[in-house]
Amino acid sequence: MKKQLITAVLTLLFFNLSAQEKVQDSTKVQILEEVLVQSIRVSADSPITHSNIDKAALAKTNLGQDIPVLLNYLPSVVTTTDAGAGIGYTSIRVRGSDATRVNITINGIPYNDSESQGTFWVNMPDFASSIENLQLQRGVGTSTNGSGSFGASINILSDAISEKTYGEIGLAGGSFNSQKYNVKFSTGLLNNHIELSGRLSKISSDGYIDRATSDLKSYFLQGAYVNDNTLIKALVFGGKEKTYQAWYGIDAETLETDRTFNPSGIYTDDEGNVKFYDNETDNYSQDHYQLFWNQKIHNYWTTSLGLNYTYGRGYYEQYKEDQDFDFYNLDPIIISEEIINTTDLIRRRWLDNDYYVVNANVNYKKDQLDISAGAFYSHYDGDHFGEIIWSQYASNSEIRDRYYEGNGAKNEFTLFAKTTYYINDRWIAYGDLQGRFINYKTSGVTSDKIPLEVDEDYNFFNPKAGLTFELSQKNQLYASYGRAQREPNRNDFENGITKPEKLNDYELGWRFAAKKTKVSTNLYFMDYKDQLVLTGAIDDVGAPVRATSGKSYRLGLEIDAVFSIFENFKILPNIALSTNKNKDFVASIDGYFTNLGTTNISFSPSVIAANKIEYKPLKNLQLGLYSKYVGKQYMGNVDSDVSQLEAYFINDFNISYSLNNIPFLREIVLTGLVNNIFNVKYVSNGYYYTYDDTFSVPGVTTTVEGTGYYPQATINFLIGAIIKL
Repeated sequence: MKKQLITAVLTLLFFNLSAQEKVQDSTKVQILEEVLVQSIRVSADSPITHSNIDKAALAKTNLGQDIPVLLNYLPSVVTTTDAGAGIGYTSIRVRGSDATRVNITINGIPYNDSESQGTFWVNMPDFASSIENLQLQRGVGTSTNGSGSFGASINILSDAISEKTYGEIGLAGGSFNSQKYNVKFSTGLLNNHIELSGRLSKISSDGYIDRATSDLKSYFLQGAYVNDNTLIKALVFGGKEKTYQAWYGIDAETLETDRTFNPSGIYTDDEGNVKFYDNETDNYSQDHYQLFWNQKIHNYWTTSLGLNYTYGRGYYEQYKEDQDFDFYNLDPIIISEEIINTTDLIRRRWLDNDYYVVNANVNYKKDQLDISAGAFYSHYDGDHFGEIIWSQYASNSEIRDRYYEGNGAKNEFTLFAKTTYYINDRWIAYGDLQGRFINYKTSGVTSDKIPLEVDEDYNFFNPKAGLTFELSQKNQLYASYGRAQREPNRNDFENGITKPEKLNDYELGWRFAAKKTKVSTNLYFMDYKDQLVLTGAIDDVGAPVRATSGKSYRLGLEIDAVFSIFENFKILPNIALSTNKNKDFVASIDGYFTNLGTTNISFSPSVIAANKIEYKPLKNLQLGLYSKYVGKQYMGNVDSDVSQLEAYFINDFNISYSLNNIPFLREIVLTGLVNNIFNVKYVSNGYYYTYDDTFSVPGVTTTVEGTGYYPQATINFLIGAIIKL
């Protein structure tokens, strides 16, 4: 494997050193920029279901809320946020698939955490301000890097080179003491070859939920060199977050009486007073270092070589009452002849990890043929450990004693080749072959001090194919098949799951494009084996627990449209209708394993609809009304009425006004956003759990159900200004 990787890298280096054609205009620079992501993206006429979002579309509502919230109005998308107002911990689901199943790449480099497979957007605050464009592919999509896409993939391209010098100052603020400040700059192309650009951002919020504060800082720095047909980019970006924990949600009774209540940090002092620990926080820093060499060798060949190093480290801090000495490796102590073996304490649970990537791609495009191939290698090394920073009874402890330690190491090697062949003016054929080879090892113990010794290898072959047919100048039909396979994540291994999950995805679509109307419609059937579905339960840090469901499927219809009623008036609706089922689902109920037959897959609403109405009454003024409906969903897989999450319908109002012809300034853009304008009290996420009661009635086991909820903010607002120098 190592020899193959070295050969691929040396081949790409040779290609990169061999071309000498001169870059003549911005179009060529743009093409070289897109080499970064062309190997994992698809074109407009591809038989892959997708949506594209550019910088201008993101900017309309980019006032500090995180990327999932900005994507909330795309088809089949459901978003939620722990703090309730879109700042802090946020997550996204697509077609019912949670964040661990949505593949995220930045410039072709995986962003999902290698072990948990989750995406923690809070570690990249305000990254939306440094995005050139992104593509959301629903379903398996095209081959990508990192953990396989089981619901969707989001391919992000960071800021492109600016040929002109600019500077920007951004200011925003609003409800819950939310504030955002950023500055951006670019030198423009110096001597037509070199550009330096960057961004600094700070975002803070008190959150809608009690004490769910966020203190977020981030940076982005890019250096680029363009010469002949060469583009070299070096990027350094990262973030530092401190958020008060809001992981645990609230029960149904509290939801009715005090929906902003936050149980995190609660404890009782020696006098019986209920208090909240003031530093029950999550603290994490993440830095990314990327280097890319894109080369156009001649009119037919382009290559890309990418290197990445990501350094992540941080902890969450908790006040814990009445903790057993033995769990923390402490010795009992005697005070006034009383044996003390429990104590209140403050602990930190740490992650400290390194992630290395080499990514090499080559593309050949001539006449009717477009071929891409590449190799990807990554190595992840992550330490997990816990320490005590204070204890009411110190016993034999030392400050920051480690009471558990573990390590996870993951190596992944991927090869792919994909071809688009334009058979004639009407037919386009697409083929895609990918091999993923993974080794995952762990050592030490978990945070619950349970030994975790894993050494597993996974070899996956993931073929994909499709056809596009040009029915007429305005009508296009497509069909595709894609296979994906994925390894379990760390939490799955902790729960004894080692079996990979498999997916066969079938898509059938129709696209209509006229001058004033565009419609995209697709049917999909996603057939799973051993799908890891969310059970509805969460662990002690609010992370969802998964279980293997055997056979399951998702069948749906998605419609996405743009109606340009007038030149200054647009309507952009979309709707997703689906049925999402487990087959022969087995659950433990009242002490017996029961086959429940066909049940609904958790967190998979059958109706998701959205609409945007955009109106420009003046050249520099735009108004927008954005609506979102999410149908009812089950938080478990047993179709229990207790586990139902009610449907909700919310509306946001957006206004943007540009001031031009201002002395010494290019422009001032004023933006306002009122979220949830009808003040709806809704819940977008929650959890469902069961436990067996064996003590109320001796000899009888009764399954008891419980739920928790994450309320979202009622009416709230954000306003902002971007001063362009």
